[in-house]
Amino acid sequence: MTETSGNAGGASTRGTSVDGAATAREPGTVTVVGTAHVSERSVEEVESTITSERPDVVAVELDEGRYRQMQGEAPEDLDASDLLKGNTVFQFLAYWMLSYVQTQLGERFDIEPGADMQAAIDVAEELGIDVALVDRDIQTTIQRFWARMTITEKLRMVGGLAFGVTDSRVVGIVAGLFVGIVLGPAIGLFGGSLGVSEPLLTSVTAGVLTAVIVAFVVDTIGKAGLSPDGRLYAAVGLGLGSGVAVAATGVGDGVVTTYLGGFTVRAIGSLGLGIGLGLIAGLAAAGAIGLFGGREPSEYGGIEDLDIDQLTDADVVTMMMEEFRQFSPGGAEALIDERDAFIAHRLVALTNAGYDVVAVVGAGHRAGIERYLANPETLPPVADLTGRESGRRFPWLKAIGYLILVAFVTFFVLLAMAGVRDGFLLRLFGAWFLINAFFAFSFAKVAGARWSSASVGGAVAWMTSINPMLAPGWFAGYVELRNLTVNVGDIGTLNELLSDETKPPGELVSAMLDVPLFKLIVVVAMTNLGSMVASFLFAVYVIPAMFGAEIGGVDEVSRLMIQGARNSADLIRGLLTML
Repeated sequence: MTETSGNAGGASTRGTSVDGAATAREPGTVTVVGTAHVSERSVEEVESTITSERPDVVAVELDEGRYRQMQGEAPEDLDASDLLKGNTVFQFLAYWMLSYVQTQLGERFDIEPGADMQAAIDVAEELGIDVALVDRDIQTTIQRFWARMTITEKLRMVGGLAFGVTDSRVVGIVAGLFVGIVLGPAIGLFGGSLGVSEPLLTSVTAGVLTAVIVAFVVDTIGKAGLSPDGRLYAAVGLGLGSGVAVAATGVGDGVVTTYLGGFTVRAIGSLGLGIGLGLIAGLAAAGAIGLFGGREPSEYGGIEDLDIDQLTDADVVTMMMEEFRQFSPGGAEALIDERDAFIAHRLVALTNAGYDVVAVVGAGHRAGIERYLANPETLPPVADLTGRESGRRFPWLKAIGYLILVAFVTFFVLLAMAGVRDGFLLRLFGAWFLINAFFAFSFAKVAGARWSSASVGGAVAWMTSINPMLAPGWFAGYVELRNLTVNVGDIGTLNELLSDETKPPGELVSAMLDVPLFKLIVVVAMTNLGSMVASFLFAVYVIPAMFGAEIGGVDEVSRLMIQGARNSADLIRGLLTML
């Protein structure tokens, strides 16, 4: 705890005596109390410091929204137009991660997160002292935090959240599915040179179809007497077992060869083989992580190993901050350094107005704030600490999106200029529309979307999948919002669910999907994912199949595109000579 004075900035207050008071008073002082937001000892220190100091103002590390929520006011509804944008989804994940960690710490030490701030507010009100809210808006902080992180840091953070809130086996299965979806088309294209023969793909196709049918039958019959989790385990286990047996013995090869064409066999077989290999790799990785841990143990262990005294010990807090800074220098700058400066600006403004202040802040901010208070001339301009952060890196994803759009339009234009029949182009476009609609709709329904929401997402997927400024999930999400009201209080509900270790995975996921905010995020994400998968499959499977049937294969298509480029050049040259 330290005392200092300063000179610059501005602050918002709760009360009446601060705003119209002193104009010619001597500069005030600041007493900084560094707390752990989940420490009973910190609560006691806050109460005793305010009572003994009797300052003019108690400054707390809160913004307006968190203050209102802490005071029991109804949580704010989230702005759907912001929430449905791609980056905001990931910013929500970052906010959720930070909130979840604090909730876990609160449970570990049996105290409500933010109890130190609430104690400061309560004591100030009892003593008739004004309260100043000196922290930056949380939405600004999270947006800048996310924008400052690199792609690698974001993936590590989201992966850490996934492993922290669910069973590693579940993460392994999900990761395996994603890997398999990418690996399957690659097997379809290049598998022949690696020994993946047509008979093998036929056997795998028979196994995949058998697994799906058996799993569906077991799930349907199991509704009569099995629990949801028991039904799930039985369907997956028996389905996979029967599918592997059929594929290994080849008993279904004749039926597949008789009723399915070569393209269907290659598509289902290679995708099934890719997903199978992906699941094996994912489960193996999850098992290794569960057995050996995903990283070297920290000097301070996990949440369960923390001692309450460590949370406010200056040396330990500094080490923790530095560990986070090594993980993400840019993220630490937005989450720690900028807020140190912002809070210091507010405190300096109060002391300039002549107020004596007790500032209650997290222990991790105390050292930085004190440095600024001792040397206020080093404070960065307030304008550099507020507003949206656009990011400091080249927008690769947006650039890729534009390239896909240009490639898609160029592809059709060149074929048309080469004289390809309109009927073929219409069928090709029809296939593009149908595969995007099917996958976007199906993925949305798997996420629990309403029929209307999934249908809208599927209907626009053909257009949004080639436009980097749009996404089918946004449209599905807007329709879904007609029956949902989302607010920041949903994050607390999600944390409560994740803290319930008695819930089996199936019930946990079902309960989380009942939370409006989580359901909306999942519907948006899954609809977008479905369209992405459809676009990939279209390029790898559908186009080669149609080319082979209609105009002679990929080589012929390349020739036609070159011819189309030449015809376009001749047309442009002719127009220029007429000018």
